[in-house]
Amino acid sequence: MRSNAVAHFPAPAPKGKRRGRPPRYGHKTKLDDWFRYERDFTTAPSPVYDDSGVTLRYYSFDLFWRKLGRLVRFVWVIHPSRGRIVLLTTDTTLEPLDIIRLYGWRFKIDVGFKQAIHTVGAYAYHFWMQDMKPIRRGDGSQYPHRRPEKYREAIRRKLAAYERHIQLGLIAQGLLQYLALRFRRVVWFNFNTYIRTAQPQKPPSEWVVSHALRHTWPQFLAASPEAATLKIFLASKISPARCGYAHILQLEEAA
Repeated sequence: MRSNAVAHFPAPAPKGKRRGRPPRYGHKTKLDDWFRYERDFTTAPSPVYDDSGVTLRYYSFDLFWRKLGRLVRFVWVIHPSRGRIVLLTTDTTLEPLDIIRLYGWRFKIDVGFKQAIHTVGAYAYHFWMQDMKPIRRGDGSQYPHRRPEKYREAIRRKLAAYERHIQLGLIAQGLLQYLALRFRRVVWFNFNTYIRTAQPQKPPSEWVVSHALRHTWPQFLAASPEAATLKIFLASKISPARCGYAHILQLEEAA
């Protein structure tokens, strides 16, 4: 949360009968001001994955967050070396230490998300629906609920294609991570590309594994008996005139 963010206490119960909807938001409070009550914070060992022997202080309270229009749980954290931070979650059943631990995984998740986008291309989907009526920017919604059931079913099919494409991309990313952990030396040996931050003693990234697979792809198709099915598939997709190693793959014989 930003240092100038604000939240609201729950509104007190109205006295007597009043017209209209009862108030939802009570007094406003600045989140950063809660650090002044440091004496009320709880001391506990840090649950973050790379903190060993580190003790932090935290405090938790449920307030209304106007942007969501609902009650959320805030956690104020004072870390001895990383400073102060305010965390938020819509799950008011989570314990404060669990919220801190889950937030610690955020940076690993961000790196994995970056690899899924730029290395695997899990979110680079382009499935166009030819029958969808085009709209101009700013015109608003497509209003699919006003269209026939056949049209809505086509939209659902399009969205399902998006989800399958992302799921297959994440499965491919998981396989790259498995190869990085299980075959570290083989991957680095077949990388065959300069990288300034190369550390062969550590597992490579998904990007390094993808390059190693790309460099060994022709040899795999030429020598592996399990590649016969792939050759049949590639024979109709690759032009021998544009493929520099078509003679190695023997695509014409596979066709």
